[in-house]
Amino acid sequence: MAEGAKEQDQGVGGMSARAASWLAWSLAGLSVTMFVATVVLFFLTRSVQPPSSWGTGGLSLVLIFLVPFLAFPLVGALIASRRPRNPIGWICLVAGVYWMLANLTSGYGTYGLIAKPGSVPFSAAIGSVGEWMWAPALGLLGIYLLLLFPDGRLPSRRWRPLAWLAGAVIVSVSLGIALSPGRLTDLGGVRNPFGLEQIPWIASAAQSVTLLLPVCMLAAATSLVLRYRRSSGEEREQIKWLALAAMILGLGFSSFVIPSLLLSSDDAGGDNPLWENLAEDAVVLSFVGVPVAVGIAILRYRLYEIDILINRALVYGSLTATLVALYFGGIVVSQRFFVLLTGQQATLAVVASTLLIAALFNPLRRRIQSFIDRRFYRRKYDAAKTLEDFSAKLRDETDLDALSGDLVRVVGETMQPAHVSLWLRPETSSKGEQ
Repeated sequence: MAEGAKEQDQGVGGMSARAASWLAWSLAGLSVTMFVATVVLFFLTRSVQPPSSWGTGGLSLVLIFLVPFLAFPLVGALIASRRPRNPIGWICLVAGVYWMLANLTSGYGTYGLIAKPGSVPFSAAIGSVGEWMWAPALGLLGIYLLLLFPDGRLPSRRWRPLAWLAGAVIVSVSLGIALSPGRLTDLGGVRNPFGLEQIPWIASAAQSVTLLLPVCMLAAATSLVLRYRRSSGEEREQIKWLALAAMILGLGFSSFVIPSLLLSSDDAGGDNPLWENLAEDAVVLSFVGVPVAVGIAILRYRLYEIDILINRALVYGSLTATLVALYFGGIVVSQRFFVLLTGQQATLAVVASTLLIAALFNPLRRRIQSFIDRRFYRRKYDAAKTLEDFSAKLRDETDLDALSGDLVRVVGETMQPAHVSLWLRPETSSKGEQ
């Protein structure tokens, strides 16, 4: 706890906690901004989208490659703003920025090269960035997050070679793909502006090195499993969910990506059978299990002590979404009702929906708070129910001995101290003081 308090005062590299929090939420905001821009570009270029070289394509580019990955920067900002010296939050943040930037640059290239050629500058150069930026995002999430979770340190010094090897593989794959000569099929067949035409074998070398990525991911997942087996208590519970997500991610990526790389052909994407495209989508979705597992560790096992903040975010986020849906749904239903009665729309529908939202605010908030506490904060929920039952019994209790036993029991269940004892002042002392 003392170490955690120090982390609150000092951020990364001597940065203050306030500056670290500002940086964390700024990066999260940048990720959200790039997400919105990418969605806009997707719909602007939807009619000219080339066949996807990965997955089912179409709306899956938004539903699978973008929306679920917003969990990484948001969870990362929550952790980094409260524990800036722990690299877990920053890994999630930077990986989220990389992922959104990769999709944004690809969309920019598609718009400038295919949808409206020549409408924006440097279309090929910027678009080619998305061809390789997936590698650092993948390495951060699939390797370093697993190696360093939950305390930000390697399990032991024996894992340092893996950390260095993974870094070298990520850099080599990124540079190899960025400098590979040839045509970029996802950008209309334009040649890579950064490709080294005099070194044609660089593409094959990059593909060969890429085979080491799933190997490093499996090793990182193994380290987390070993850490789990050697841990106990709360740390064991914190690691359990992430270890499960890591094994699913590592096995899925390795069992599918390695054969696809070994048996790949020069044909453009989009001609694969449906089951293979769905399997590729499943591999991408398996990454989302990582922030979900981290969120469960935070919510259920008080990792990094930010569960209260996330509790409020869940409650008021769910409340806002519910009220917005009810508000606009009420307006639509009311407008149709008035149209049927009078033949014209009425502003009374907006007033009625507003009054309905005002009346439902507190009841909905209490219900959502109770659901969140019951689902993720069971100990707090049980303690609150115990206190409510004791308060109701206290109003009718007359037996002092029974009341003393109930009080000791309630304190033990809610506070959970190591020892509970109750001392009552003798009645003679009370009379003497009077």
